Amino acid sequence: MKFFSDISIWWLIPWAAISVLVAVWYYRKQKGLEDISTWMKRGLIALRSFALFVIGVLLIGLLLESVEQRSEKPVFITLIDNSSSVLNYKDSSKVKEQISSFTQKLEERYKDKFEVIQYSIGNTFSTDEPTYSDHFSNLNLGFEELFTQYYNQNIGGICFISDGNFNKGSDPSYAAEKIALTPIFTVGMGDTISKRDQVIRNVAVNDIAFYKNKFPVEVDIQASRVGKTASSVSIYKNGKKVASKPITYTDGNLDYTHVSMMLEATEIGFVNYVVKVESLANESSYDNNRWSFYVEVIDSRSKILLLANAPHPDVAAVKNVIERDENVEVTSMLTSEFSGNLEDYALLVLHEPGGNINFLQKVKNAKVPVLYLIGKNSSASSVKELGIGLTLPSARRSDEVQAALKSGFQLFEVSPDLRSALDYWPPINVRFGSISNSQGDVLLTQRIGSVVKKDPILYFTSGSRKQGAFIGEGLWRWKLMEYARTKDNKGFNELIQKSVQYLVVKKNTDALRVNLPRRFNVNDDVIINAEFYNSSLERITEPNISFVLTNEAGDKVDYTFAKEAADYRLSLGKLPVGKYDWRAKTTFAGKNYEKSGSFVVNDISLENLETSANHNLLKQIAENSNGKFYKLRYADKLLDDIDKRTDIVTITSQESTFKDFIDYKWLFFLLIILLGTEWFLRRRLGSY
Repeated sequence: MKFFSDISIWWLIPWAAISVLVAVWYYRKQKGLEDISTWMKRGLIALRSFALFVIGVLLIGLLLESVEQRSEKPVFITLIDNSSSVLNYKDSSKVKEQISSFTQKLEERYKDKFEVIQYSIGNTFSTDEPTYSDHFSNLNLGFEELFTQYYNQNIGGICFISDGNFNKGSDPSYAAEKIALTPIFTVGMGDTISKRDQVIRNVAVNDIAFYKNKFPVEVDIQASRVGKTASSVSIYKNGKKVASKPITYTDGNLDYTHVSMMLEATEIGFVNYVVKVESLANESSYDNNRWSFYVEVIDSRSKILLLANAPHPDVAAVKNVIERDENVEVTSMLTSEFSGNLEDYALLVLHEPGGNINFLQKVKNAKVPVLYLIGKNSSASSVKELGIGLTLPSARRSDEVQAALKSGFQLFEVSPDLRSALDYWPPINVRFGSISNSQGDVLLTQRIGSVVKKDPILYFTSGSRKQGAFIGEGLWRWKLMEYARTKDNKGFNELIQKSVQYLVVKKNTDALRVNLPRRFNVNDDVIINAEFYNSSLERITEPNISFVLTNEAGDKVDYTFAKEAADYRLSLGKLPVGKYDWRAKTTFAGKNYEKSGSFVVNDISLENLETSANHNLLKQIAENSNGKFYKLRYADKLLDDIDKRTDIVTITSQESTFKDFIDYKWLFFLLIILLGTEWFLRRRLGSY
């Protein structure tokens, strides 16, 4: 033990003398103690002197250093590849037994010398016993986790058991190098000899295709030791071949081939396709000659209805822009000819509303969004009945104005092309007089020369449905002028397209909302979230929500969502590969609510693509870390080599702790005893 203080400890010697002198001086003048014996007086002086000395020791701030010897046994970590690819080889039946036997011997032999710890790595990093069933090999994650968890600890060594193949994450050798000064012993599983085989390495395709459109499928094929021969790649839908292409292998030893094919989306929903390579004789595996994938085909074409009382160039200009979108189906006709249901359309573009009161009432009652093109033939009274807050002058006189962009508009972004086009677009004809809107967000206002007015030209309203209103005639002039100046219609097209897009996009006001991805991998936990809103759009969890899941065979399973603080949650666990339909139902305040949809579980079979082990990677990791590579059948030799290592040792360290004397409680009690004993003796001897 050592003592430290901010003040020299030598000062305790004069302090001891001072403590004695103070005690002697005190008792020399103490009345009532003249008759006590000398030894009693000396005892009292000693008690007081010692108490004063202890107080001085506390005031001087003495620190006591204690040194503790600490030994840290080396940690020896076994990291086992838990992916299913380790069972792809001819000796796979023995792999589990060999690994289990080796790890058991390692534990028994070094349990007293090392802290032996075992982890597995595949999809995730885990302490669970390996099952060799993971669908991914993320070997990099294993070394990253070891580096994080055992940073600055005494890692004696790492035994990494794997086939060296990885299909997720980066190259594990870089993460292994971060664990400095630690030997990594690699144990290789599987056969490194390349076999005669064709492998579909990858299929690239968009997750979503549009109905009646064509979409590309890109296929990458690797062929090993098949010779200079020919084969073919075919794509099947519902067992029927829909595309095929021949391929030729020119190297014969190792060939890589890329094939591109176009398919047509002829069926709406999740459609299953299978890519197959024509099998050759004596391939090592035929499982990797096929690849299954799903494409979600959606009918995204929005139906838009254009109605006008008479042909007009403004209607033609708007129609021409809308029809540029391949996902939009445009129907145009005279208002008097329309007899269908407005609810069948995503948007109604109505030119010159008015005249037919019954039809206007039908438009008001419909929930479909509307874009009104209000020209000189729309009466002020009929426009007022539209319920969009627009007030027009009753007189039919007209005025010519240009358009100006209203600052602060935020419903959608306006590009520089549109901003600059507004400066030179010619005037349009509007009603002469004051035009006002009591609701909505204004995009364009009237401009006469450099004077910008508040009167709207184009604005949008929201509420139970979205509506827009263009006030004026001459849209077609804007289009012609822009093309004459720029040989393009970027600004005009943007104005119409973004206005239509804003009106078509629906706001989700459904009471029951179910949220889940459209695709899962076979190793993913399928978790579904749901929300329910009351009439005030407040999120509640009062009603119970049922969930019915139906697989491709028609088998149904009933579930019930679990209620959480503000929403609902349902965990279905891991599901087999295939397409699933679902339906969620609930009842609240006497009203039924229902949602339905589909999702798919994909088979990610990357592990089946590997038929030969990559021992070169394992050798590189071992060499870079001053370790050694072993084949699995010779793994027991590793145990003998560990005994010969001189760098796997127990680390002994000294740890110093400092404690202030004033923190010791026993000194406080010592002072109480000293001063209390002195006080008791003085009282007993008759002194106060």
